[in-house]
Amino acid sequence: MKWNLRLAAANRDIWKASELQRMLADRGLKISAGKMSGLWSGRPNTIKLDELDVICAVLGCGVEELLLPEPAKVPAPVDAEANLRQAAAGEPSGSPTVTPHDRGRRTRPPR
Repeated sequence: MKWNLRLAAANRDIWKASELQRMLADRGLKISAGKMSGLWSGRPNTIKLDELDVICAVLGCGVEELLLPEPAKVPAPVDAEANLRQAAAGEPSGSPTVTPHDRGRRTRPPR
């Protein structure tokens, strides 16, 4: 997903992060300068759904304008059957094989 806040704000003549930050605060969403910087730069660490609601209300947009899908960046599906055939043939695969084992430390469930 691509975060598109800056362009969505610019489409509404909001050119400064501080201006949007004040508008969000007027709606009850107080955002620190560090978090606002991340939102504005296009690389937010996290965003809560409640915060997203307020941002959409302030900008008068939907989430589809803020979050743009990038399906080309999604890795192709792994062919599990091909990996099993490789393992059965003894061929090395691209990733190490993980085998779970019982450590004998499980407790009984409560009755």
